[in-house]
Parts: sequence; structure tokens; C-alpha cells
Amino acid sequence: MGGLAAFLSGCASKFRSYDGPEVTRLRMYKAERLLVLDGADGVLRTYPIGLGFAPVGHKQFEGDGRTPEGSYLLDRRNPDSLFHLSIGISYPNEADIAYAKTQGQSPGGDIFIHGGPRRGIDPMDVRDWTAGCISVTDDQIEEIYAMVRNGTPIDIYA
Repeated sequence: MGGLAAFLSGCASKFRSYDGPEVTRLRMYKAERLLVLDGADGVLRTYPIGLGFAPVGHKQFEGDGRTPEGSYLLDRRNPDSLFHLSIGISYPNEADIAYAKTQGQSPGGDIFIHGGPRRGIDPMDVRDWTAGCISVTDDQIEEIYAMVRNGTPIDIYA
């Protein structure tokens, strides 16, 4: 019986379903390392998070290791991510691009909320390990991936 249970759990899908209240906004608090999913009637879920390897300050340039701050949208999904599942954030916006350009730099991009890397690092064991993304556990990204839709706003606070 134990072998059968282990086999069946290996067949479980990373794609979950969600039929609860609509997520209307995400709020992320960098200093508190907290992601909040809001619905029309209040908070639906909260998650501890990891950030970029340079967690203080707004992302300005490619390779700076910072996580952006400001208002963005969830704009894409990657079911084949190297980080279990991932949900894209619309960084850089026009202001981010314009600032980087004045400095002769690239603003970077490819900022995602994602799970752990497939190589087995638990993102909560190594708190700020990404290149600017927002990390959660694989179980948490599965839940978030099911709950949110492209176009949902995300506000990222220092």
C-alpha cells in the first residue's frame, strides 16, 4: 500500500484548480517578506517570500539583484519554468525603462513569482537567492498559479 501511495503521489499534477473568490490584487511587502492575495472582501491568503540577492531598494538595472518596487500587473505564465511554475510581472514599466536609459543601462526584465529551482533548493532555506524575482515554495506557487489571473495588479512595497 505504501508503494502504491508513493507512486500515485508522483503522478499528482502541479496544476491545481481553484473555485474560491477572485483575487483582485496582490500586495507584496519586501521588508516583511510577505505576499498578500486580496479579494473583494479582504485578504484571501498570505505567503512568506524570498527576494533578490540584493533585497533593499528598487530594481533599476539588469543584474542588480534587486526586486522591483511599484505598481505592475501579472502578465504571463510559464508552466515549463525552471522554477517549478512561474507567473510574470510586467517589470519594467515605462518609467523603469526611461530611468535606465538615462543611465546608459538596461532595466532588465523577466521578473517572476516562482517556486524553487528544480535542483532541489528550498527557497525558504536560502531566503534571498533570486536575481530579483519573488520566490515561494513549490506548493505555494501551485496554489498562487491556480488563484491568480493575468492582468491582476500587484503593488510591491519597500
